[in-house]
Amino acid sequence: MPVQREEVRLEREPVSDADVGAATSGPELTESEHEVVLHEERPVVDKEVVPRERVRLDTDTVTEERQVGEEVRKEQIEVDEGDTDVRDDRRPL
Repeated sequence: MPVQREEVRLEREPVSDADVGAATSGPELTESEHEVVLHEERPVVDKEVVPRERVRLDTDTVTEERQVGEEVRKEQIEVDEGDTDVRDDRRPL
């Protein structure tokens, strides 16, 4: 990034007899101070947060069929409740 600034350069010119009239014409120089304001360019680097994109999450429910094969065993449960004998037979599906 090119930047520019002003610098002061003092130029001196000898006055010859031929241009003495031109050199002494113009505004009169006084003993007071003369100021010149110099300027320069400065690069300003900054960063800011700006929105770029929006992301949204959603869910889809996918149902699929699966083949399951397993042997189901028969279970017998015996419960002793005093005098009553309860029996539960579970049969294969």
